[in-house]
Amino acid sequence: MKMRNEIANFKDCKSIAIMGGTFDPIHNGHLVTAEAVRHRFKVDRVVFMPAGQPAHKANKKVTHNEHRYLMTVLATMRNENFEVSRIEIDRPGATYTIDTIEELKRICRPDVRLYFITGADAIHQIMTWKHPERLLTLCDFVAVTRPGYDRAKLFEDIGEIREKYASRIHYMEVPALAISSSDIRKRERKGEPIKYLLPQEVEDYIHKFGLYQDDTTEEVKFMLPISTMQEKLQSAISVKRYIHTMGVAEEAVKLAEIYGTAQDQQKARVAGLLHDCAKDYPESMRLRFCKEYKVKTDEIMNKQTDLIHPFLGAEVAKREYQVMDEDVLNAIRYHTTGRPNMSLLEKIVFIADYIEPNREKFGGLDEARRLAYLDLDKAMAYILENTIEYVKARGRLLHPLSLEAMEYYKNL
Repeated sequence: MKMRNEIANFKDCKSIAIMGGTFDPIHNGHLVTAEAVRHRFKVDRVVFMPAGQPAHKANKKVTHNEHRYLMTVLATMRNENFEVSRIEIDRPGATYTIDTIEELKRICRPDVRLYFITGADAIHQIMTWKHPERLLTLCDFVAVTRPGYDRAKLFEDIGEIREKYASRIHYMEVPALAISSSDIRKRERKGEPIKYLLPQEVEDYIHKFGLYQDDTTEEVKFMLPISTMQEKLQSAISVKRYIHTMGVAEEAVKLAEIYGTAQDQQKARVAGLLHDCAKDYPESMRLRFCKEYKVKTDEIMNKQTDLIHPFLGAEVAKREYQVMDEDVLNAIRYHTTGRPNMSLLEKIVFIADYIEPNREKFGGLDEARRLAYLDLDKAMAYILENTIEYVKARGRLLHPLSLEAMEYYKNL
């Protein structure tokens, strides 16, 4: 029933183009291609069909169905002529094009004309697909290529198929197909920019859920995927803390883009995400875990137990989130107290925690943000001085590391 409700938007269409693919992720090349086909063949709708379990990618890792579906929805929502279908991702078992085309034929009006958009490489392999002879009689094929593609062999294969099966196969060259999903995944893993290769909404979604971050560089390969970290973290901290945490991760990545490398950006995201992973633990749990995990505490921390959470958090990040990078762990460990001569990542997370975009307005926030994007060391000195004054004014205990850090950065 869900399928039929979904198809209601185009069940009366005389012609439909089907844009299939894993869309891992969907990018501007897909959108430009779909619009070009719609214009050339005057189709009523283009239906984007995220694949469920592609038979030809059975041995390859593909991002979860729902992520790929939602990214496709976000990418297409501004075009009233585009639709997104769940037919393939809701179908159990391997995904075959013939099953999809036959389903559409059953649902749509009897005389509907279907155009199936595919890469030119697929035309060379089409006779290896499931029930190719029947498939070639049910719909037109639109073979799309990027500029520079060897068209001689393609036209030869198209001619043979047309002659043998009386099939309609069309050819289109689309410059935007130089963009590829695999390249976007690689760029994201390396921390390289993907902006303008895909819609902003899709880029934001990828960053929000940490897609394509697992299986990354040597420094971070021991960590859980960021999406898994986020799921674990949501059950460990309050909603308010989670919003703050995501703000810190976002801010840390921005600072790492300016001052660091691609690897620093990856590590900044993880350290920002996990910096408060132990902060919502009740006091009794903090003390118990410190004993169990052999986290050393001092007199100040024992008297003011909220100072325990960064030191315990580093151990929790290591044991429960599989973070093995010592720089990431130190960024978590010293994000509250600071310390002299902090690493680049430590300074980035310390500052991001103070200036993250979800912070309510307070005195000195704007200046801290201004300094953060000019000079990290000056920002450190300013934030430490303000923090120490704040702590003293409220009669709270101050950790010696904070005083040592302030003196260090004021004297630079």
